Formats: sequence, C-alpha cells, structure tokens
Amino acid sequence: MSHHRIARAAALTFTAVVLIVSGCSSASDHASAPKVPPVPAVKVVELNPELDHLHGLHIGAAGTIVAGTHSGLFAIDPSGVTSRVGGSDDDFMGLTGVPGSDLVFASGHPGESSSTPNPLGLRHSADGGQTWVDKSLVGDVDFHALVTDGVVVAGSDGTTILVSADAGTTWASGAAMRVASLAITESGVWAVTDDGLQHSTDGARSFSVEPDAPSLVILAGAGDALWGIDVEGNAWRSREGQDWQVHSYVGSVEALTAANYDTAYAATTRSLYTLD
Repeated sequence: MSHHRIARAAALTFTAVVLIVSGCSSASDHASAPKVPPVPAVKVVELNPELDHLHGLHIGAAGTIVAGTHSGLFAIDPSGVTSRVGGSDDDFMGLTGVPGSDLVFASGHPGESSSTPNPLGLRHSADGGQTWVDKSLVGDVDFHALVTDGVVVAGSDGTTILVSADAGTTWASGAAMRVASLAITESGVWAVTDDGLQHSTDGARSFSVEPDAPSLVILAGAGDALWGIDVEGNAWRSREGQDWQVHSYVGSVEALTAANYDTAYAATTRSLYTLD
C-alpha cells in the first residue's frame, strides 16, 4: 500500500473514532436528561384551593397546620384541603407560634375589612387564629421574619432585629443586619443572612457565623431541633446547629415550620411537604 493510501486510511479511522466518541458523549450528556434529586423526595399533598402568597406556617395544638397568607390565616388538612381560620383578611407577612399550641403571633398589613393602622406591628391569638388582639408596635413595624418560644419574640423587617423578652409587650434593639429567615431554639436565636447561618446566645444583640452549616435560605426551630432548606432544595436538620444531616429533597419552598427533630413541614402556595 502506498504512503498516500496509508495516510488516508489512518485519517478515516481517526474520524470514525471521533464520531463514535462524540455520539456517546452527546447521548449521555444531553441537556434535556432528567435531573435526579440528591436525596429522596418526601410526602406531598396538593393544596385545594391554592393559598395566596404564603408567608408562614404554624403547627396548632391539635396538630393542624395553619398558614399565614396575603388574605388571612388558613388551615390545611391532611388531604390538602385549605379552609379559612377566623374572620381576619389581614396580610400576614410574618407568622409564628409555639409549636403544638394555639398561641400564634403575626405581623403585616391590615386587610380590606380591618380598621387597624398600617402596618400591623405585632398581634397575637390565643385560640389558633380564630381571634386576634393587637399586642405592640401597631403602626410602626412590619415583621417579615418572626419567631417565638412563647416568652422571647424576635422579629426583623429585613434590616434590623427587634427582641422582646416578655412575649411581645416591650422591645429592645438587636443586631442591625439583613435577615432572610429566623429561628429560635433552646440555645438562642438563629438567622439566615448574607454571610450564611448565624447564631446568637445574647438575645439577638450579636451573632456569630456558623461555618459548618449548609447554605440555607429558610430556617425553623423547635426545642433543640433546627431545620433548614438549602439553595438546592434539600432539607437539613440538626440539634442546635451541630452535626447537620441532609434529610430529604423538597425543592424551592416558601415557608417552613418544625414540630421537633423528627418532624417538620414545608410548603408552597400549591403544595404541603411532610418531613418525617
């Protein structure tokens, strides 16, 4: 065989190999291939009817999940059916309560049927949201992040944290920082910030970064349990911020609440996720 034919045969062989390898690569790396969640999904029910601008979740005394929305408080039964709680149509931008009790706190803006000044400040309900009483800061503050353990209440309008040591009657200034989400546990107050998860043990006056925590976007606490959802949609849990464990995959959610270390709930306006 001439030198020219040998070179031509080698070139054809190389081209064929490249085409085969390219074909295999495009089949395995196709852009439309489904993404496999890094951890298993959880139990989910679709909400009927859908909620309106979900802002917070709370677990009542009977185990009922209630949700603060743009137009009042709604209960979610295990089948996903939603129903209004009480007669308020206020826009609850912040909602919190003591897990497993009917003590609920809220903040936000008055609804069309309300004569309360705007913003609402802090209001509370002792009957799971059936009726509400103005507590403090009426006309002054709209808390978008709000947490309580029944005695301590901490809230943020996004840039400044205020703290009450007497269930929301009187207030003191806490740390001045941007907060996306708050939680409270037995060891103190926790905050999702631009610098990651931070922890305060002095009544939210100062915070320190938790370098080993996942990159969380939303947070909830109960007792010594801390739950969070990260930027990828994975649900994590820990005891007082120690030894974080990935629990499940929920995707992007709008609200999160914790019952204890074993159980939490996350939701969007369309779906409720049970993490247990």
